[in-house]
Amino acid sequence: MNRAASRLNGYVLEGAGEVLLFGAHDYENFMAPRPEWKEQVERDLTAVTRVIASRQWPIRNHATYDETISRILDVFEPVFKEAGYRARWAIDHAETITSGNIARIKAMGGGIAIQNRLAFAGEFFLERYGEQAASSASPLREIVDAGIPVGAGTDATRVSSYNPWLSLSWIVTGKTVGGTQVTSPKNRLSREEALRLYTVGSAWFSGEEDVKGRIAPGQYADFAVLSADYLSVPEEQIGVIESVLTVTGGDVVYSAPPFATFTPEQLPPVNPAWSPEAVFGGYQRAGVEKQA
Repeated sequence: MNRAASRLNGYVLEGAGEVLLFGAHDYENFMAPRPEWKEQVERDLTAVTRVIASRQWPIRNHATYDETISRILDVFEPVFKEAGYRARWAIDHAETITSGNIARIKAMGGGIAIQNRLAFAGEFFLERYGEQAASSASPLREIVDAGIPVGAGTDATRVSSYNPWLSLSWIVTGKTVGGTQVTSPKNRLSREEALRLYTVGSAWFSGEEDVKGRIAPGQYADFAVLSADYLSVPEEQIGVIESVLTVTGGDVVYSAPPFATFTPEQLPPVNPAWSPEAVFGGYQRAGVEKQA
């Protein structure tokens, strides 16, 4: 599908999240103890959720810890039933989710969006919660096998980098950017599974799986030519893969040798200069040049 066609389905904001209620936000600072909800949070979250559910808006709700997910679902279950809620909804992050809550989300028709925050904070998680807890953060195999819609991403650049290859590397290897092994083999995914979560899987959350996520007739013409074969390079090299040609909606938006003749208008420098992409993106590019 070309750019003209894709413009008809441009950016539309319709829904609520990622934090429906500030008091229900269990921030992801693994250097600090897990934050506790105050007593009135369920009452307030119920009131907010009723408004959203009555309008059938999609919902994304931040929840790092299983304890938080339990309390959110305790609110969602009765409110969704009361409102006849049918829109798509999801829990974001879910690093310590357990089997019981995976089953609850499955039964309620929700999804789970995962990110690679522990690729940058895995050492802090290990120090606070220990190897056993870290080995199943996040329990990706159990989540995927449950048949829940799952999308993969990177989260905000405040806690991560938007570089997708660092995220795919984390999903496949379970290692931090510092090389620490965090996730156990049973909770990691294959390269094919990780790529599916990043493409078709993520398209489910915006209701666009019919037009995004695959190279197929009727899909948007979005694709990239890579510096290395993602499916065959050694695992430790997944994180340094780069695009040498990126096409979005049929338009070239980035190019590098040997496709330099297709170079689009130059983008401005990364801003601010201290963002993870400026720091880690440069580190990754230096790694590629060093290997070359």
